[in-house]
Amino acid sequence: MDIVSAPAEMPVDVFAEMRASKPWLDAIASHEKSMARFHEVCDRVDTLYADLEKSASSNAQREFQIFWSNMEVLKPSIYARAPVPIVSSRFKDRKVLPRHASEILERALTTSFDAEDIDATMRLVRNDLATNARGVLWVRYQMDQRGERVCYDHVDRKDFAHETARKWGEVGWVARRSWLSREQGLARFGTDWLSAVFGSRTEQNDRDDQTDGKQKASVWEVWDRERGVVAWVSPGIEQVLDIQHPFLTLENFFPCPRPVYGTVERGTLKPVPDFVYYKDQVEEINELTARISALAEALRMKGFYSAGVEELSDAIEAALRKTDNNAILIPVPNTAALGGAALKDAIVWLPVNEVAAVITQLIGLRRQLIDDVYQITGLSDIMRGATNPNETLGAQQLKSQYGSVRVRDRQYELVRLARDVSRIAGEIMAENFQSETLLAMSQYDGAPRQAHIDQQIAKIRGRIQAAAAHPQLVAETLANPAAKRQAESLLQQAQVEIGTLQGVETLEKVLGFLRDQRMRPFTLDIETDSTIQPDEYAAKAAMSEFMNALSQALSQLAPMIAGHPDAAPFAAEVLKMAVSPFRTGRQLEASIDEFADRMKQAAGKAMPDPGKDKAAIEMQKTHAEIARIKAEIEKIQAVTAASIAEQMSSAENAA
Repeated sequence: MDIVSAPAEMPVDVFAEMRASKPWLDAIASHEKSMARFHEVCDRVDTLYADLEKSASSNAQREFQIFWSNMEVLKPSIYARAPVPIVSSRFKDRKVLPRHASEILERALTTSFDAEDIDATMRLVRNDLATNARGVLWVRYQMDQRGERVCYDHVDRKDFAHETARKWGEVGWVARRSWLSREQGLARFGTDWLSAVFGSRTEQNDRDDQTDGKQKASVWEVWDRERGVVAWVSPGIEQVLDIQHPFLTLENFFPCPRPVYGTVERGTLKPVPDFVYYKDQVEEINELTARISALAEALRMKGFYSAGVEELSDAIEAALRKTDNNAILIPVPNTAALGGAALKDAIVWLPVNEVAAVITQLIGLRRQLIDDVYQITGLSDIMRGATNPNETLGAQQLKSQYGSVRVRDRQYELVRLARDVSRIAGEIMAENFQSETLLAMSQYDGAPRQAHIDQQIAKIRGRIQAAAAHPQLVAETLANPAAKRQAESLLQQAQVEIGTLQGVETLEKVLGFLRDQRMRPFTLDIETDSTIQPDEYAAKAAMSEFMNALSQALSQLAPMIAGHPDAAPFAAEVLKMAVSPFRTGRQLEASIDEFADRMKQAAGKAMPDPGKDKAAIEMQKTHAEIARIKAEIEKIQAVTAASIAEQMSSAENAA
């Protein structure tokens, strides 16, 4: 019997032990069980906030819509405008390579945010945070007929799951649910998808009155950090639909940042909607509103007079049934029924003073409950625009600052979410996007191409080789000492030019730096501008402060440089330090860098050579350099003024 030896290396299914979907489905079911109460409360809160059928019904009980009003004040207070990505060098040494890289990445992120309408997604997350105390955003890398792009998806609270933990850092897996039709599932997962549990549901909502009639099944995309895999599982299917190593290499593994949270139970990640803290007050307010409405219906002028044969009880009942707002007189059998009153007292009116008094008391009680709600929620009068015009500006500013204390944490949460999304999107772009895609998105031409540098180097070397190709010319040059020195000088100059060109930071070097996962996180820092509506007066004050600081620095440095040109390097560093605390435009930062470098170069050129008697010439050079430095100062001031005007205009437009 022939024995066939096995190959040295057998193919191994590294996912063999993770093919069963039950462990992941059980973990998701455990999470859903622990969050069942949260979803139940959120369903009631969502209905209370907006229910078209209930609100439009003519038989609906009168309610005081204080919860809706509070939400409409809170939402724009915690988020009002789209985030603006800011990519800068982590260390303020202003090196050329990180500056080019940050410029490309920042422009690409700005284009992506605008093209994918991240503002709409952020508003959905904000609404979830305001009403349900949690909002989730998911980042995707997609390549289709539109090209490469980063997508920013809002995830419904019922379509998000994670490992039960005390804090986000302990979470080992996260999952997102999607709803796919038979055709979509077959195209993605093959025939295994036919075993899924199908039902009439939509991708966005599982309410019975919001179904579109299409049969769809759910699939969970699970990112398991502990196992280092991404798996797709669906209820009813025993095996995983797909499992693979992460197709995105992200610093924190998960393609979603930490959700934005409001109040959470201590020692858990279970959110607690704000409404539960003043639910009792809202219910009492609505009950009082219903009473006031019912009593107001009975608050009409109605009386009785003697006539006909009706019984007095029938007359009173008829009076109460009348809903006409005009005064109504009801006839009664005779004056005896009214107690034998005289003619002047023949008309008897139903008492309304008592009803009016009760309504007044109910309105006062309801007002007190509304004040209690404001105390609990922290929505002060200054946030609702109710302020005393006789108060000083300082008093109103203190009120405004105090009123924003209660929402400041949520403002920071949304700013933090925007920053984390920017970092994830930046990682995806830097490591997955083609170079041409990045350059097309950024429209950046601040650095030359390597091919252009190679052409210039080739031209220089070509001139050298062309000169060396003529033996007679070389011999004549070597025989003439003056010509030899000139040739050596030209050769040295060419070598310096080649070295300078080789040290130029080209686009290829910049893109290579962006793709270097080891260096990029330590060199570049990604932040976002505030997502809160800017204060126009505060923006103007900040710009004025920046102008004063820059003007003072320039006015003090210019005379020092004029008197001591060798102090230019020190002055350049002082200027950078003076403007570093302020957020300025990229163009102004580059101008400051160039100006500082020129000051250093000017100092080197203006330094007199003690070994040569050229004092007059050097003095002229010094004055020329000083004049040029003054011109540079004027240029910096002009660019600064233009940058400030542009930022103030942007702030006014945003306002």
